[in-house]
Amino acid sequence: MAEELSINQGILLFGGTFDPIHNGHLIIARGAAEELEVQKVILVPAAQPPHKQGQCIAPIKDRLNMAVLATQDEKIFEVSNCEAKRNGPSYSIDTVRHFKTIYPDVPLYWLIGADSITELASWYKIGELVEECTIVTAGRKGYSSEGLSLLANILNQDQITRLKEHVLDTPSVEISATLIRQRVLMDLSIKYLVPDEVADYISIHILYEK
Repeated sequence: MAEELSINQGILLFGGTFDPIHNGHLIIARGAAEELEVQKVILVPAAQPPHKQGQCIAPIKDRLNMAVLATQDEKIFEVSNCEAKRNGPSYSIDTVRHFKTIYPDVPLYWLIGADSITELASWYKIGELVEECTIVTAGRKGYSSEGLSLLANILNQDQITRLKEHVLDTPSVEISATLIRQRVLMDLSIKYLVPDEVADYISIHILYEK
């Protein structure tokens, strides 16, 4: 049975490859949750990221395990394996609809980074996604509403206006999963970039070393 939540609280959904999850993800997610005043953040590691087809990524089992380890002591965070259970590409619209069946009366927010604005035009059923949840953009640094012009022939003006209105003033953290994988490959420390439990997991399971 789903946890009882107030209709006014809302849930922040944060999807991504999380290869690996790092402190930047956690800081931004917490900052967004505080600004939106939601009581729950659900991390959703993508089993088959549509934009990374053919790329080499860590197995979904490992990425899920690292997300759980990174958030195990934080009550506000929850990790979902819903995309791991589905076949085919991990589309955001399918994930939002999954959670709408669990929390039918609770507002759902979908968190993206400022760098994803220019990619929205290529998202699967983006028009339906905008209607079924509130897309919020993290971090004003690097944000440009010019990227929304790519959506002019896909979304209506009201939908584009809503995207512009939901840009959050979250902390800007210059940490990337690419940097972490590169440092592991070069046998450099990733301390302070990821939670200690995640660093230990990467070492024990020999991830990103080739």
